[in-house]
Amino acid sequence: MDWLTANEALTLLGTLPQTLYANVSRGRIKARRDPADSRKSLYRGEDVRRLAQRAAGRRRQETVAAEAIRWGEPVMPSSLSTIEDGRLMYRGRDAVELSETAILEDIAVLLWDAKPFQLPVRSRAAIGSVQAAFVAMAERAANDAPSIGRSELILKVEAISVLSSLANSLVGGRSATEPLHIALAVAWDRPGAADIIRRALVLLADHELNASTFATRVAVSTGAALSAGVLAGLATLSGPLHGGASMGARALAGEARTLGAEAAVLARLGQGMRLPAFGHPLYPDGDIRAAALFGQFKPPEHYAALHAAAYKITGERANVDFALAALTETHDLPADAPLVLYAMARCVGWLAHGLEQARSGQLIRPRAHYVGGAGEP
Repeated sequence: MDWLTANEALTLLGTLPQTLYANVSRGRIKARRDPADSRKSLYRGEDVRRLAQRAAGRRRQETVAAEAIRWGEPVMPSSLSTIEDGRLMYRGRDAVELSETAILEDIAVLLWDAKPFQLPVRSRAAIGSVQAAFVAMAERAANDAPSIGRSELILKVEAISVLSSLANSLVGGRSATEPLHIALAVAWDRPGAADIIRRALVLLADHELNASTFATRVAVSTGAALSAGVLAGLATLSGPLHGGASMGARALAGEARTLGAEAAVLARLGQGMRLPAFGHPLYPDGDIRAAALFGQFKPPEHYAALHAAAYKITGERANVDFALAALTETHDLPADAPLVLYAMARCVGWLAHGLEQARSGQLIRPRAHYVGGAGEP
């Protein structure tokens, strides 16, 4: 049996002396008087190394957890979507390939593992908007039954109803038979944009555990209604670092038209700012969704020049938020069209994750690593 001095024990543990003494008093570390100096103590090496190993494991767990929240590995298993080698996959199927022919309702059938359905029409609001969607989801969330304790079949029926409510509020009135991309094209009086709208909706339907999807899963994990999960997702989506990122791209494009593309890029970088809607941590070689959309329309000249200048200067390619901004200007869609497209499409993914989370029956409850100061004694 080996015995360590206080300094040796503290070096292994990486703690303060009072922590060492506390472990001794609680019986976790055996101590004895130092035969060479009765004023000092020795500590059993086996006990110290055991505690040091446990502490290192906890530190590693905290590091992994912190990194996971910042673009790390997924924090929970899901069978819905993933990004593999730069490709976006929905239940193992390539989203770009699906966008060639599928409509958003097809993706709902795929992600929900449901039978084909037709969305019901409940209301015909005069004007659709993101604000109306917030109101509709808040009203439903306050009245819908909790997701806990209900069969998956019943929840899938409810998911259809929730998607219909959101669609009605975003479109502002639609036929009971028209697909959602047609409804948006008609509502915006841009029938020629129907196909590119369809492609965008399919490509935006789901994207792993992004911020809004995680918010949805947290809400549903408490047993809250599916509509409450969608409301949480919608609130998170509205942020400028998520669904609102296209507004930043549009502002930068305006600067490029006025100043010139390279000057606009350099001006932003010179202010210590990142370029909005460029680069994506999950797509080091470029956002495949943006590439798929750009393959279907020619962006305005100042957008194309901005894309080229940004790549030349920063090495970052435009992501899907930039493509949505360019698409909006190309087809003269409403200014909030990117957020509307995101909300309509991502609702399908949110509901898929809500169904998956409800099926798991697990509460999502991370722990915090406290880094504040000590309170008053």
